[in-house]
Amino acid sequence: MSYHRIVAKLGTSLLTSGTDHLDLSIMANLVQQLAQLHRQGKEVIIVSSGAIAAGRQKLEAIPEHKGTPLKQVLASVGQTHLMHTYEELFSQYDITIAQALLTKRDLRDRAGYLNARNTLLTLIDLKVICIINENDIVALDEIKEFKFGDNDNLSAMVANLIDADLLILLTDTKGLYTADPHHNPEAQLIRRVDKIDAKIKHLASNTVTCQGTGGMVTKIEAAKLATSSGVHVIIADGRERDALLKISHGENTGTFFPAQVNKMESRKRWMLSGLASKGRLVVDRGAVLALKEQSKSLLSAGIAKIDGNFQRGDIVDIINEEGTHIACGISNYSSADMVIIKGAHSDKILSLLGHGYGDEIIHRNNMVIL
Repeated sequence: MSYHRIVAKLGTSLLTSGTDHLDLSIMANLVQQLAQLHRQGKEVIIVSSGAIAAGRQKLEAIPEHKGTPLKQVLASVGQTHLMHTYEELFSQYDITIAQALLTKRDLRDRAGYLNARNTLLTLIDLKVICIINENDIVALDEIKEFKFGDNDNLSAMVANLIDADLLILLTDTKGLYTADPHHNPEAQLIRRVDKIDAKIKHLASNTVTCQGTGGMVTKIEAAKLATSSGVHVIIADGRERDALLKISHGENTGTFFPAQVNKMESRKRWMLSGLASKGRLVVDRGAVLALKEQSKSLLSAGIAKIDGNFQRGDIVDIINEEGTHIACGISNYSSADMVIIKGAHSDKILSLLGHGYGDEIIHRNNMVIL
């Protein structure tokens, strides 16, 4: 399998070789491979960690200022240093780079999502390699709803955003193992994961990396999001010789997670991201069967509970009675309306509300099943 549009996420543990500063030899090797892919006509976007490590390197002789979040200070200084390093490395291959700093706030509404998508796709058309990071200066830990929290999930969102064929999560380990390879010499590399279930999540929780915000758990979370929106994912060791080149041409390295669905049109990918969800609908077993097995729309009779305050046209999550997220979609009715009509048959909606927007609470065409 060969890939054309690729998102490459470069982790902190890889870019620093497990130290407290950027490893220029590692970065130079990665850039050389990315430049080669660029020359071959591949479309590449980079999601790069390392800003905080770069900032720590620049400020190692400066004492911490009390009252100022140190992480944001380090990111502010380090982002400039990180981008300058990339600029120098890519300039050797006459490649222009761009920078994009994103937060959840930027993507939570339809206009923001489309603006970011259009910008990134235009940069691709212009043969510019964009380097993306979370905007740690404004994405404070205290504002969880506006923060991705790690670049693994950010990279999955970017892959979703630009219709990527492949997301490569490069780190300092070969992939997902049957046990933590740092502590168990019997651990075996898992070459392919067809379904991310509780067993896979448990294996990920037992594997750690040297540095960075994420780890194997967040890589599995990212793989689940990306594969659910039609993107293949590979977790691999970025220190392996020509890892990016091998992967881009379909060679077997690392752990491969095949896409679970075909490519979705933009609106459905946006819904699936969960960034714009305004509420939750808990549905009964009959509704779950109708949605997942019979490809039907969601009707009011199947709704057991409403959580959140949302309006007609907002995106809501659909949850079964056990708490599992099974779908999301654009609601035809507000939460206030649904409190009145939940559990009722569709032919009662008009008499209960005095108005109606159709029999379907969420039409099948405006829904994504997970």
